[in-house]
Amino acid sequence: KDSDADDAVEQLFHVVVAIDFGTTSSGYAYSFTKEPECIHVMRRWEGGDPGVSNQKTPTTILLTPERKFHSFGYAARDFYHDLDPTESKHWLYFEKFKMKLHTTGNLTMETDLTAANGKKVKALEIFAYALQFFKEQALKELSDQGGSDFENTEVRWVITVPAIWKQPAKQFMRQAAYKAGMASPENPEQLIIALEPEAASIYCRKLRLHQMIDLSSRAPVNGYSPSDTIGTGFTQAKEHVRRNRQSRTFLVENVIGEIWSELEEGSDRYIVVDSGGGTVDMTVHQIRLPEGHLKELYKATGGPYGSLGVDYEFEKLLCKIFGEDFIEQFKIKRPAAWVDLMIAFESRKRAAAPDRTNPLNITLPFSFIDYYKKFRGHSVEHALRKSNVDFVKWSSQGMLRMSPDAMNALFKPTIDQIVQHLSDVFDKPEVTNVKFLFLVGGFAESPLLQQAVQSAFGSRCRVIIPQDVGLTILKGAVLFGLDPAVIKVRRSPLTYGVGVLNRFVEGKHPPEKLLIKDGTRWCTDVFDKFISADQSVALGETVTRSYTPAKPSQLVIVINIYSSEQDNVSFITESGVKKCGTLRLDLTGTDASVPNRREIKTLMQFGDTEIKAMAIDVATSKSVKVGIDFLNY
Repeated sequence: KDSDADDAVEQLFHVVVAIDFGTTSSGYAYSFTKEPECIHVMRRWEGGDPGVSNQKTPTTILLTPERKFHSFGYAARDFYHDLDPTESKHWLYFEKFKMKLHTTGNLTMETDLTAANGKKVKALEIFAYALQFFKEQALKELSDQGGSDFENTEVRWVITVPAIWKQPAKQFMRQAAYKAGMASPENPEQLIIALEPEAASIYCRKLRLHQMIDLSSRAPVNGYSPSDTIGTGFTQAKEHVRRNRQSRTFLVENVIGEIWSELEEGSDRYIVVDSGGGTVDMTVHQIRLPEGHLKELYKATGGPYGSLGVDYEFEKLLCKIFGEDFIEQFKIKRPAAWVDLMIAFESRKRAAAPDRTNPLNITLPFSFIDYYKKFRGHSVEHALRKSNVDFVKWSSQGMLRMSPDAMNALFKPTIDQIVQHLSDVFDKPEVTNVKFLFLVGGFAESPLLQQAVQSAFGSRCRVIIPQDVGLTILKGAVLFGLDPAVIKVRRSPLTYGVGVLNRFVEGKHPPEKLLIKDGTRWCTDVFDKFISADQSVALGETVTRSYTPAKPSQLVIVINIYSSEQDNVSFITESGVKKCGTLRLDLTGTDASVPNRREIKTLMQFGDTEIKAMAIDVATSKSVKVGIDFLNY
């Protein structure tokens, strides 16, 4: 059996709602705390594309010319698309904007996003609008199911983020959720940030044999092939899909799946590779039986190797054929048609497979053909003949015909990066004895990626794909919200510490760090390490430090936090050490009649998905208000 979920959670929240906020598509799922073995995946959405399963909705958002929220998902895309071009250039349309949080080095609450028409809007507003949309959809669905209004206070929210995201991006997500009204700084426990590959890992522990595809035993299949091609053992009936009120319910049995019986206690590991639209990140776990608790063995790694890379290669190909100047202009002048073209590409991208022999046709929107003729003075057909891209032809039906090789070439750079990254992880000493590799996330549906991973690593471990691979993270995030203590040990991705003064020791400390104050010799800029990169840290484990205000009257202590990827750091001035946040102790409201030298004991936790801190005034044992901030410092 699983460990009993916190009793406190049971009383506080009646339902856990997890939001998988993806780069390309998003969705939510929920489970009632009274009935934790049933996970309900959100109702079917309006809209949908040919060749794409619409269990989740595209992460697209549309604001009116007055910058007010208009719509999200298919609705946003279709409305934007149907606007007259003269009108549409005033509307603000955003897609694939989540990557901005990964790529922005100095993320703040003021960071901007650029809409399709080139106008800028604060990222925080866009994220808050998107989360608010999901909040309202989920509460509406819960109210419809229960027949009475469902209050936000009854819900524990879980939002998923890539494990490789740095602390500021996680905090940004939390701030956006506060702005959307899901939780508040006074009630932060109502929202949990879950790490995507961790969530997948939690779900994978529960997989039964009929719920997965073992690539070592059959040819890669597209994520959407009918169940008969997967083999009769994989009958969908076993999933007990109840389609009541269009919602899909999955039963998660309260046991650990059978494949774990093959693992040797304490020595066998498995790797979860979460490949999505924007990022690919992976985590190495060890399972502790019989409870099924998880322990992280190597810090989360990955990078921007999601399926967007394939779209980017397609764009480069178009630039090669039609000219970069034209594509840039076309995107600005006809943004809706550009979105159309990428939708057409998306459905063909999903038809790519290693053994495909017939060409893939991509319909060019009429306005592309028309605008190109105006722009260049000759036809699209002429451009294709003239360009020396021989594996893309023009078909008389007004389509780009791509040979399977041409399509596979678009996947190659991204897939090569994923395989290379995985090889690097497999070479780490901590990553021996890996028994299984679970390939999850939307990009894991690609037979090209499946084949590449299987041929590179199939000899070292069993490559396994859960059946509803695009929903794995969503379902795991719900399980995590029901029992966040299931992951007992994590690894710190960075070394964290603060700058302090130490007594100067001749011969040990460099002379340029000497500071003489009131006759005492001090060494400045000493890095006081809280935790090292890749150090294992248990859930609830704390790092304790005591701080004293410089003057008795001082009401606020602000301490700079530094981080580094190296683990042996001596001084905060070394290369690679960056200031990454602040720890702020607020001493107002604590009793002023305490002795002159007050001691504030600070406890920091690094074993959770976010870094947390609390503080106590030692003299009075009262807790002190403490803020740990990686965003606005």
